[in-house]
Amino acid sequence: MATIPTMSPHKYQTIRNTLLKLFVLAILLSSIVITPKVKAGNTDILLLTCMDYRLINETENLMTNKGLRDKYDQIILAGASLGANNSKFPVWKQVFWEHLKVAIDLHHIHKVVILDHRDCGAYKVILGQDFAKNASKETSIHTQKMRELAQEILKQYPKIEVELLLMNLEGKAEEISLGGSNKAKKSKESKESKESSSH
Repeated sequence: MATIPTMSPHKYQTIRNTLLKLFVLAILLSSIVITPKVKAGNTDILLLTCMDYRLINETENLMTNKGLRDKYDQIILAGASLGANNSKFPVWKQVFWEHLKVAIDLHHIHKVVILDHRDCGAYKVILGQDFAKNASKETSIHTQKMRELAQEILKQYPKIEVELLLMNLEGKAEEISLGGSNKAKKSKESKESKESSSH
């Protein structure tokens, strides 16, 4: 008759602990959902945002709610529109334009979304003034800077659409109009397009 080998209590406890750890690890690994990454290709939008840590999740939620999750490129510059168009940090402007060109060439984007936000520290650093103390002045300066950048984009890339948004610290974004001159330009282009298609 065969004898069953005996195991010391210490060795038994070690094996038992190892098996328990493996079991817990297996459960943890099985709960991880791995989302397959899509091959690089075309996307819709280049999003320009500020680097402010307070609005990272809110920005992602905004884009997801617009149906754009995983459908946009993103460039982050302190001050967003001001970061891309200022004389204090001229290299940032160059970085923005180079990224825009790559996004157009590589991913064939057709729209730029400029997302500024309220209480932006970069506006204090670059312009030397705390605009957040006066909501109407704050809206006015963001509108001015976003429109300036939008006009530059449209001048260099007339077929690109531009959308301007100003987000508050709760994550609510309000749309800012592109201004009269751009509306007139788009209306003229639309009219010309209709006339050429009717010939």
